[in-house]
Order: sequence, then C-alpha cells, then structure tokens
Amino acid sequence: MARTEVVVLGSGFAGLETAFRLRARASEDDVGVTVVSERDDFLFRPGTARLPFGAAEEPLHVPLHRAFRRRGIGTVIATAEGIDLDRGQVHTSRGPMAYDRLVVATGAASRPEEIPGVAEHAHSIATPGALHRLGEDLRWAARNARHGRAQRVLFALPPGNHCAAPLYEIALMLDTWLRRKQIRDNVEIAFDTCEETYVQAFGPKLHALVSRQFEARGIDSRTASTLAEATERSAVFADGSVREFDVLVAFPPQVASVGYAGLPADDRGFLRCDPDTRAVTGRPEVYAPGDAGDFPLKLGHLALLQADAVAAAIIAHRTGAQLSARRVPVVRHVLDMLDDAAFAQIPLSPGGDPAHVDEASARYWVSTSVLWRAGARLAETALSARFRLGLPLRAGRAAFRHGPEITHRNTDTLMEKP
Repeated sequence: MARTEVVVLGSGFAGLETAFRLRARASEDDVGVTVVSERDDFLFRPGTARLPFGAAEEPLHVPLHRAFRRRGIGTVIATAEGIDLDRGQVHTSRGPMAYDRLVVATGAASRPEEIPGVAEHAHSIATPGALHRLGEDLRWAARNARHGRAQRVLFALPPGNHCAAPLYEIALMLDTWLRRKQIRDNVEIAFDTCEETYVQAFGPKLHALVSRQFEARGIDSRTASTLAEATERSAVFADGSVREFDVLVAFPPQVASVGYAGLPADDRGFLRCDPDTRAVTGRPEVYAPGDAGDFPLKLGHLALLQADAVAAAIIAHRTGAQLSARRVPVVRHVLDMLDDAAFAQIPLSPGGDPAHVDEASARYWVSTSVLWRAGARLAETALSARFRLGLPLRAGRAAFRHGPEITHRNTDTLMEKP
C-alpha cells in the first residue's frame, strides 16, 4: 500500500496535536506528515493573557525544528494560499504540495473593523503584540492613578467572538494588579458583554462565579450590552447608553484566518464539518479541527480533542479499521485572576447546539482555588515539554463530541511510539 501523505496547515494546538498523534500511531513508511506554517514555533496562546501584567513572552514560545526532525515530520515555513481540490494540492507561498489527506488548522483571526472605531480606539487582545501595547497603556493609567488622576478602564465583548474567557481573565487580573500597587481606588473597571450571561458558553455555574467575583471586586458590569461604536474617549452601545473610558479593551468579532474557495463555510468563513470526525462537509479527505472549523466555541482544550478525532479518522481510513462513537467531551478551563483562579469542568450536551452545556451532568462543576493557578501552569509546562519533544498531549480518550475511536487495528501498519 502506498504511503498516505498528510499535509497539516497550521502549528497551533489543533495542527500540532494532529501531526504528533499521527506520528505516535503510525510509522513514517505508512503515513507521511508535513506541517505547513508561517512560523517555526508553537505559541501557547492562553498564557498571553498575562503579558499586560509583566509576564515574559519568551517561555510561551516552543521551538519546533528539533521536534519535527526527531519525529520524522516534514515542515515548510510558508503561507497557505488556496487548495486545488480536484488535484489534491495545497498552494502555498513556497509552491504547491500534494496530499492524500489535508488537515486545515489555520485558526481564527479578529476583525475589529466590523464595529466602527474599534480598530482605531480599542486595544485588542488577539495577539501578543496587542497585549504588550495594552500593558503599556495600563502602566500609563496606573501612573496617572498614583498621581491622583482617576482612570477608567472599560472592557467590551461584542457579538461574533467565540472565545470570551480571555477578556474576563484580563479584567480580573487587572483588579488584582491594581490592588497590589495600592491604586485600585483610583481606577474604575467596567465590563460590558453582549452575552446574556457571563462566559455564556460555559453555562450558569461559571456565570454565578464571575458575578460574585465582579461584585466582590467592584467591577461595574453589564450583560446583554452590545458595543456599537467607539470614539476616542467613549463607547456607544446598541441601547443608546454611553460609557467614557481612558483605556478601552475589546475582543473583536472573529473570522477564519484563511478562506478556502470550494470548501463549504459559514458566514464567518469557518469550515462546515462533520461533528464526529471534523471532516469538511462533502470532502472526506479534508479535516478542520480547532478554530478553523465551525464549532461555535474556540478553546485550546477543544482543539486538542478535535485533533485526536481527526488523527483517529485518518488512521482508520488507512487501515480499514472500524470506528466506534466516543462519549461527549468534557471541556476544562482555568480562569486566572493572578491572586486566585477558577476551574470549570464543562460536559457538552449531545444533539442540538453542539456547544450547549449539559447542566444536569454530575461532571459539570466549577471551583475557585489558588491551587488551580499552579495546576494550570503545570499543565502549560507539560504541554510545552511534550510538543518540544514532538509528542501529542494525549488529551484523553474522549474525542470531540461523538468523535471516532479505532476499535481494531492492523498491527502491521500501526505502531505506538512512546
């Protein structure tokens, strides 16, 4: 049997977990894996929320060259420019590449220009550079507050964003950071979200926890409050209300980072996928795990689960193995507050809205403890260490929703590597 050539576009959570898990389950003679990415490292994006408060960026970058070489994975530093579906080729800035199976893991991007004034007057939190610039303005506001000039920092979450948690984290971290500097009384913090409840995708328990945190910390917050326009010093909302600010922080609407002509996508450019395997609708040879796909919640842990499902589906196609349904995934997330942390374990309901929380499940719970901060950092270290070695995180037996699992394997074509 000819070798199956797999091309993976992107080196984020979904792309790397797919590539490393494929290599852990199949030899180079059976499955060739090539990663195409604009960068030669992995960025641990959840950790970037700490950058405005003095955290170093360098530890968040994991070099990949040795990992790819160690695991026999090809790598091309290039930009994906399009797909020739009929020929089975990806067009990149370095030329065309043939594939038998294609994994599109190019992620999501922000589009602040959808809301008038946001691009010009608000700090985005979508990139490390933007977070460093936010940190500079927050330090300026802190200096003003120390000299007795009252400051107002406004956070706004508009519609079209599928990853709300980081904005909540930064707001809560800011409160802690200001208290440590003993200038919290001179800085007002306000939070407006278009959601009906706080961190709506995570269900009512996290809403209740965040509500308590906002009240205890004196953060002036509103739900169902949609940002309509930003000017140099004020934010206008859909209900006509206006909030003044010295610093405006927003997480703008999201769209797919790369558009792919010929592949079915929703109105934001996210590829429509089979909920079990993340195969693109009508194109069983193309997969879209992670933020490039149409799942309405964008989260690193989900991307890992989806990547595991994709790798299982590719191996099953190679070997003719049968796939059995896996149970609905349980999403886990730590909300860092610098002085404390909240841990949320969120089982997703089968059927209907794929991001709906199974509120009746005994596995649905949230907890607050400073120990969760340490646990999150240990998890960050573990993932970075495994990716540095070219190993998958192994996010658990549960794959995405009813994601596939191989029920029998051909031991001549599969091998498990440590």
